[in-house]
Amino acid sequence: MRERRERLAKLSLMLGDALLINVAFALAWWLRYRQQFLATVDPANDAPYVVYLPFSLGTTLLLLLIYKIDGVYDRRRGRPWLDEVYRLVNGTTTAVVLLLALVFILIYFRPLSYSRIMFLEAAALIVLLLSAYRLLFGWVERMLLRRGLGVERVLVVGNGEMGRAVMASVVARPDLGYQVIGFLHNGGEENASDIGRFKALGGVEDLSRVLAYHQVDQVIITLPWTQPRKILELARQAERAGARVRIVPDLFQLSLSRVDVNELGGIPLIGVKEVTISHGGRLLKRLTDVVIAALVLLLALPLMALIALAIKLDSPGPVLFRQTRVGQHGRPFTLYKFRSMRQGAEEEQAQLMAFNEASGPLFKIRNDPRLTRVGRILRRTSLDELPQLFNVLKGEMSLVGPRPPVPSEVEQYQPWHRQRLAVAPGITGLWQVSGRSDLDFDEMCLLDLYYIESWSFWMDVQIILRTIPALISGKGAY
Repeated sequence: MRERRERLAKLSLMLGDALLINVAFALAWWLRYRQQFLATVDPANDAPYVVYLPFSLGTTLLLLLIYKIDGVYDRRRGRPWLDEVYRLVNGTTTAVVLLLALVFILIYFRPLSYSRIMFLEAAALIVLLLSAYRLLFGWVERMLLRRGLGVERVLVVGNGEMGRAVMASVVARPDLGYQVIGFLHNGGEENASDIGRFKALGGVEDLSRVLAYHQVDQVIITLPWTQPRKILELARQAERAGARVRIVPDLFQLSLSRVDVNELGGIPLIGVKEVTISHGGRLLKRLTDVVIAALVLLLALPLMALIALAIKLDSPGPVLFRQTRVGQHGRPFTLYKFRSMRQGAEEEQAQLMAFNEASGPLFKIRNDPRLTRVGRILRRTSLDELPQLFNVLKGEMSLVGPRPPVPSEVEQYQPWHRQRLAVAPGITGLWQVSGRSDLDFDEMCLLDLYYIESWSFWMDVQIILRTIPALISGKGAY
């Protein structure tokens, strides 16, 4: 079924491309000869579309061949749209150069006038239409994935750093269409606990049993490189059960983004990069933080004044709530928020522990009785977090980053949880746009680690843009 779906998707793309290439030629002819776009056509050089029909059909075959060679039809989950556009531009440019060369040869032997401008217009329209088609195709694929069609059921073998990285990618990228049914641990019983939504189904020695009782489309093996025979044995077991096998290239339990390869006189030197954002990236991130935070604060001052007045009129106590949080590299700092609870609420937390709805070291209650009337509105809209922009200006926080924990939470961290402290905490982050309080604590940590490993400036931009609808919907905010 999986291979049939892949072949059908590839065939649909190719047929759609073939149709749109011919549509692009027809539009280019209409623009050139009927609208006389870019330049006037001499009546003596006017040509019916039938003259260009052989070029349209020939270019279609040529482009499909070039696209095939360039890997345009190699469907990969999560491939960026701009990457697909880049491949389309490359292939179309090659085809147009060959087409123009053919036109020059034909003009030499035949007294016909072909419009080179029309061919250039056709090339531009081909890239435009095929790029738009891929946007539509991707949207349809995501719609089908959300309905469970085409979703691959994945079993992760190994729960070390690489295994958690795979799970983090699944949480952060639901558009990839993977559903992790669980994982097999490669340690003792102390490592057999669930990680967020991901269930521990046993040890690696239980692979055959798990494959027999669960429908598994793909097995991803993330064991250390020191166990090559074990990896091959597990791969054979998975293949015999009809599952596709993928092996993560695990070098000293490091992701490839953390490996620095250099050479010394022809001798390869492998080093380990620090698990954090690069120096240049930090400078760009800091500059963006300061500019946006200052601008938002300036625009939000009237609103903040109204919020402060509402808090004062609603309940006794200070307007701002100050709390010690743990920042980058474990450094404590004072976080500012608009007060959303009655005075003395922190002292009441111990009495409410039985009602805690969060997992791990977190404490969350959906209908917290300590919230004030104004506080409920502030929490629902996340307006209580506006004062954190001052923390951003002070350099204690960033606009985007992991959620800032309290010291009591950090004391309960497992070793792999502490990796989320490698960067400055943020007002928003992947955890904010992926479910907020509805997320399990381990899943929140997985998202934070994915963010640190995969950070880019454009990722920050996307998270900030995705935060706006998340705030409007109020999903997971309490």
